[in-house]
Amino acid sequence: MRLPDRRRSPTISDVTDTTSRPVALITGVGRTVGIGAGIARRLAASGWDIAFTYWSPYDERMDWGVEAGASEAIDAALRGDGAATVAIEADLADVSVPAQVFDQAERALGQVTALVMCHCESVASGLLDTTVASFDRHFAVNARASWLLIREYGLRFRGTPGTGRIIALTSDHTVGNLPYGASKGALDRITLAAAHELAHLRITANVINPGPVDTGWMSDEVRETCLRQTPLDRLGTPRDTAHLVDFLCSPQGQWINGQLLMSNGGSA
Repeated sequence: MRLPDRRRSPTISDVTDTTSRPVALITGVGRTVGIGAGIARRLAASGWDIAFTYWSPYDERMDWGVEAGASEAIDAALRGDGAATVAIEADLADVSVPAQVFDQAERALGQVTALVMCHCESVASGLLDTTVASFDRHFAVNARASWLLIREYGLRFRGTPGTGRIIALTSDHTVGNLPYGASKGALDRITLAAAHELAHLRITANVINPGPVDTGWMSDEVRETCLRQTPLDRLGTPRDTAHLVDFLCSPQGQWINGQLLMSNGGSA
């Protein structure tokens, strides 16, 4: 378990000044082309400081592989928008890690105001060929870690009532993608429960289904199928999702709560 500290060191005034930028903790920001990175850049441009997590061993197992220098490039882009940042390499399958992630984010940047969960385990397999180990890992990362992150956030939140935000990214994949789809379904229920169980803190909690966004995982066949099912005749982009997250995190988005939002261009 590695938690390296890659950041611009904030001054004491960065953390204690009441006019300083709020802090967003964004999980699953491992590649510059990913949805997580797009969200981080949008929030940084909107005035947030950013703590983000990534886990290189996951990328190593996937077809796209590890993007060399990704965390440094993302960090530089965020700092270019005036954000203080901290990048945290964290294996969210480890039950001790969510608390450690919050510890490091708070030490570097101060209290977390928005928790945006983009992390996932996603290995395609169906009912007959999914292994028990794969099934368990999907639920450990996609469901259990999300619950532990939300719990940690709720226990630590001391912000102004009405400012707290929890946002999770989900999927409607099921056929041929059993452990991913099932664990994302669990994620939905966990996140939506937070809208009610954390109501005393005036925290909003929503889930976004971003639809088909090609960040390097689509084959030509999958891409063509998704295009045929989308009325707007294009795939989604990280920027599409980032704009919705930015709105939900803003004061204007505070009345949207306990919702599973389909932000998918009308994809069937």
